[in-house]
Parts: sequence; C-alpha cells; structure tokens
Amino acid sequence: MSNPQRRAGGRQQLPRPADWRELSHAPWSRLDTSALYDMRAVRNSVAHFRPDPVSMLPAEGSQPSAVLVPLFVADDEPHVLLTRRSESLTSHKGQVAFPGGRIEPGETSVQAALRETREEIGIDASNAAILGQLAAHRTISSRSHITPHVVELTTVPDRFALNGEVDRVFSVSLSELIRPDTYAQEHWRFADRETVVPMFYLDDETIWGATARMLQELILLVLMHRA
Repeated sequence: MSNPQRRAGGRQQLPRPADWRELSHAPWSRLDTSALYDMRAVRNSVAHFRPDPVSMLPAEGSQPSAVLVPLFVADDEPHVLLTRRSESLTSHKGQVAFPGGRIEPGETSVQAALRETREEIGIDASNAAILGQLAAHRTISSRSHITPHVVELTTVPDRFALNGEVDRVFSVSLSELIRPDTYAQEHWRFADRETVVPMFYLDDETIWGATARMLQELILLVLMHRA
C-alpha cells in the first residue's frame, strides 16, 4: 500500500508484482545527513571508495556499459544531473537514467560514459573532475553490466542538445532525495524471488531501478564515509 503523503511522481510504468508492500524505514534514518549539503564531503567519499574488483567484472553474456553520474553545485549544495529516456526506445523507455550506454571496442568505461553523455544530451564533460566510480550494477531486462563514473562539472549545466534517446534533462539536489515524501523502499515478492526496491518520488518523475540503486549507494557512501 502506497503512502498517501508521497509526492506525485511521474508517469513511469513500474513492474510491480501483485504482492508488494512499502517498507517503513530509510537506510539513513539514524544517520547525520549534513554531508549531503557539502560538496567537499561528497568528493572525499567518492574518492576513497574502492568497488570490489570481482564485482566489477561483467558476467558471461552481459553487455558492458557505462554511465556518467554528473554532480555540480547549485544554491550552495550538490546536485545530480539525470535524464528521462525516450518513450520510443525498445528498452527502459520512459525511465529516469544517467547519461550513458554501451562500451564500444577500444574504449574504457569512462571514455564510453563521456562519449554517450556528449551524444545524448550535448554536454562535453571531458574537462570535468573525475571523482571516482561506484559499484557496477546489472539490469535484468537488458542484461547490461553498468559501471557508474562520478564526475563534478565545473559549471551549472543549462544548455542541452538532446538526441532521440532522451526526452528530458533535469537535476535534483542530493538532500532532496532523502526527504520523507520522496524516498521509499518497497518489498516486491515474485514467484521465484524477493527484492527490496528503492524509489525516489519527485513531483514529476519517479526514479527506480538501477538508477535508484546507484543514487542510494552514492548517498550512503557520503553519509557513512569517515575521512
């Protein structure tokens, strides 16, 4: 059963099973969240993080991919840039995502993330500060093995050139993502498995899936890091 005080969210189609419920707690409910307002704390947290090397290896048959997690400072606090994928795409259509895509032969994952960002939304992030990377994530439907690279843009992005894969670019502050009316965890029970799904309900978008997992990991990384 959903929370009646939850923000409206967007028109994203969520593949909830019939058996699901909303959990009543957030993983940061007992943590000091002040670091989410401090870009220096975010930089240090990401820079000190080292993903498990084994987990970063693509599984057999998976498609190696990479995304850029672009951060910037606006209104004196860290924001993250996101896109909404086109409704015309065959996979993950209409979903909120980071800019990125498949790694081409001869590319590193960070080169792929930078190239895809330029192609999808017209942002040249080649001069951005590369802060580090998060753990790899896998998608079930597209069998993608996604490596997220976190960068800090030097200026607030305000001009975009969208290609046919992206319908919208928007940003949200890290602190907004942990608001009680924005964040939720749902327990989904399928016939063959159970899973806990993080959700971020904005006024006009719903962030879920791999992108929500990456955002949750980034937030927890910042909040739990000890320099």
